Amino acid sequence: MKTPAETRRIFRALGQQHPAADTELHYENPFQLLVATILSAQSTDQGVNQVTPALFARYPDARALASADQDELEQAIKKTGFFRQKARALLGMSEGLLLHHRGEVPASMDALVALPGVGRKTANVVLGHALGVPGLAVDRHVLRVSNRIGLAASEDPEVVEQQLCALLPPERWTTASDTLILHGRRVCKPRPLCDRCAVRDECDYYRAGTVVKAVAPGVPGRAGRKAPTTAAPKGKARRGSGGS
Repeated sequence: MKTPAETRRIFRALGQQHPAADTELHYENPFQLLVATILSAQSTDQGVNQVTPALFARYPDARALASADQDELEQAIKKTGFFRQKARALLGMSEGLLLHHRGEVPASMDALVALPGVGRKTANVVLGHALGVPGLAVDRHVLRVSNRIGLAASEDPEVVEQQLCALLPPERWTTASDTLILHGRRVCKPRPLCDRCAVRDECDYYRAGTVVKAVAPGVPGRAGRKAPTTAAPKGKARRGSGGS
């Protein structure tokens, strides 16, 4: 795994490649971000953003959402996928907010993950972006990218969260997560675009690869690399977990 000094250098380069990294979900308050993040599971932020304007207009707060008809709610969020499961989670989450938090989103990891449909990833997104509490969300992109680069060495999201948090000061956690997510979406995809990566020379996955003779697209005179044909170093993910 990388040292703190190497980690700072890596995130400095990634920050230049993905300036002003932030969540791509649209929201105006913690409740809206909590709803949007639940909907984003197995979906894309763009897909969620197409659904939420009408959803928030109809159900602006926990009280309104908790009283929603489940069939109508399912139809309202159907485009995000897994709509029956998500509708149950949204109803349970809203009821939990009313019952235990007077309808407000709590600024506590323990309180958030006690709500139906809310795991550590969702809680960290809401804490870090809407409540001013340091949080480092680990989704499939963060899991894939951090293991490939060598910032983490586990397939367990909670372990990776702990490893990344140990390398960074709390005030950097949320931005670091956003940066790794964008890098995973745009560059370090399941089939990585290593020729576009700002940290390839620091990346364990890239350095374990084999040089191909073809010149990398868009990089005249530079030999490209392909995904390793041999096993990646122990503890490093060779492939992402898939999805968007």
